[in-house]
Amino acid sequence: MQSYKEKISNMASAAKEHIVICKAKAQEKAEKATARSKEEKAMAKERRKAKEAQAKMQLHAGKAERAARRLDAKHSHLHTAHTHHHHQPAVAVGATAPMYPPPPAVGAAAYPPAGAKYL
Repeated sequence: MQSYKEKISNMASAAKEHIVICKAKAQEKAEKATARSKEEKAMAKERRKAKEAQAKMQLHAGKAERAARRLDAKHSHLHTAHTHHHHQPAVAVGATAPMYPPPPAVGAAAYPPAGAKYL
């Protein structure tokens, strides 16, 4: 049921994006018709491109939000069924630190001086 809701929400977002893009193209045509120079026409085109990019960004942000909501619901459902396990709370994607030491720096400072003793 949730996957259908998410799919319908994604389709609605795509339709909204399409409407915004069509409005931006119509507005660009109107601005180009009233423009007096090539620079004004170029500015109208850039405004249209910016509006299209913003619409696409909103579409993908909405999809990501719905996918995250779905994963959170799935994750909380899995952990509420098994309360006897004591897992660490989930960390946001991309917020984890690497578990390995950083590589040594490249250059003369990375190597000990000649004749130095190792501990």
